[in-house]
Amino acid sequence: MDADEARGRLEAGSKFTFDELDEIWSALPTVRPEEILGTWRGSEFVTGHRFEGTLTKIGWYGKRFTSLTDVSPIVCRDPDGALYDNVELAKGAASLWMVEFRGESTATMVYDGQPVLDHFKRAGADTLLGVMNGKGVRDQGRSYYFRLDRD
Repeated sequence: MDADEARGRLEAGSKFTFDELDEIWSALPTVRPEEILGTWRGSEFVTGHRFEGTLTKIGWYGKRFTSLTDVSPIVCRDPDGALYDNVELAKGAASLWMVEFRGESTATMVYDGQPVLDHFKRAGADTLLGVMNGKGVRDQGRSYYFRLDRD
């Protein structure tokens, strides 16, 4: 699979097997931290991962990368629709780094208060494929994938 086919498969739906998302991830190009600054709307994939539905329940909107050292990892909507940083759930803020994951270096969000890393790859001009990594994240050896679209 090449990057164009991977992008097409992501655009075609939101329900995937873990193996399909692993294959799509492998085909996409890496991205640098400075290329993803801004606010991003998030969505999750239907895979059966135990985290599935958790972010929807808390009103997850996405992520905000203000600078390389000023990152809001969990941005939510309050009952009135206003965006806020869910610092409690995120256990603080985060920062962006180049980190090697599965043999290639790509933009990675490193949480300040918990052992979690979100790795990103370019899935389109304004779309990122994200995969969460860290202690307690994997579900029977499988990663939690999500999508970000530039606001």
